[in-house]
Amino acid sequence: MRTVRPTAAAVTVALAAGLAGAAGVAAGRLAGDATLKAPPGRPLPTEPRLAVHGTAAGQITLTRALASLRPGAYGLVGEGVHAVVGQVLTGADRSADTVVRRLERVTHGSLETGDKVRFTPELHVGDPGGALGLDHSDVTLSGELGPLPAWRVPGVRDTWVIAVHGLGSSRAHPMNLMRFLHRHDLTVLAPSLRGDPGAPPSPDGLHHLGDTEWRDVDAALHHAVRHGARRVVLYGWSTGATAALAAAARSALRDRVVGLVLDSPVLDREATLRALARARHAPRFLLPLAVRAAQGKLRWDPERLRQRVDPGRLTKPVLIFHGPGDAVAPWGTSRRLAAERPELVVLHTVREGAHGAMWNADPEEYEETLRRFLTPLV
Repeated sequence: MRTVRPTAAAVTVALAAGLAGAAGVAAGRLAGDATLKAPPGRPLPTEPRLAVHGTAAGQITLTRALASLRPGAYGLVGEGVHAVVGQVLTGADRSADTVVRRLERVTHGSLETGDKVRFTPELHVGDPGGALGLDHSDVTLSGELGPLPAWRVPGVRDTWVIAVHGLGSSRAHPMNLMRFLHRHDLTVLAPSLRGDPGAPPSPDGLHHLGDTEWRDVDAALHHAVRHGARRVVLYGWSTGATAALAAAARSALRDRVVGLVLDSPVLDREATLRALARARHAPRFLLPLAVRAAQGKLRWDPERLRQRVDPGRLTKPVLIFHGPGDAVAPWGTSRRLAAERPELVVLHTVREGAHGAMWNADPEEYEETLRRFLTPLV
């Protein structure tokens, strides 16, 4: 009997450990799935929810946080509302727990005390005509999975800019730069990607962080060339930047690409998966499981992904906007890319820019840097 009890206890411990391990794996898979489901146009979970403490003529009071103290202009979204806020008003009355910002406009809905809102880089809603007063066409691209809606804003030059949104945004995001690009006579094509409203869903319902979405960028590239583009600049934000890099390397029309602009590029997917899982409140001990589960779901080939961002494979000029305030895509990876190919890659550091919102932090400096980069390419 003495030998039976320890054996039974050992079995019980092993069984409990096995059940705990299985539960951990299952929880990791759930966390991994949640990480890969990023609805377009909805702020990422890394953006904190802020309370509205009050509004007055031309100003809004928000919960004091690092996000609400950022410099620049941002969209503000909540349940049924979109607004635009400007700079922090330093002389306005506030408490130690609040911050007052300029309220530029309420696009739709209303802001009430107690509402919960998040910052977004998207300043505009609607389309380039209604939001910006720009002549544009609604066009349809022939995507791998089916038709992809897109906006085309015509320009005089035969150089086109294909503007690709990323995580937590929609094709409304490139409207931030459309007036600037239009002033420089560039045709802008802003495509929807798989999973966007009106576009075919990804077959597995997951976001592949640019690994399959690049084929939608390729469809945009083919459309541009068929309709008169002789040169193309690929301009991507977040995972749109990742997709642009892949298209520049793999598209049959890659010779038409004369340069790339990458804003907050996701170059280290594992780090981004970990950041998103953490933002979705996955316990720290589950983060490795969540990352492995997500990688398994996406069937990533590490070597193929490494080649996509291999500095030695770059052949076109690249401008990167990135900074240490990015909580989703590590700034250090962009720094290494620029350091290894200084003859091709220019890194413009935005110290207080959030993910995908480098322009928002300082539009004037951003656009001047962009102008200098684009001038020799067009």
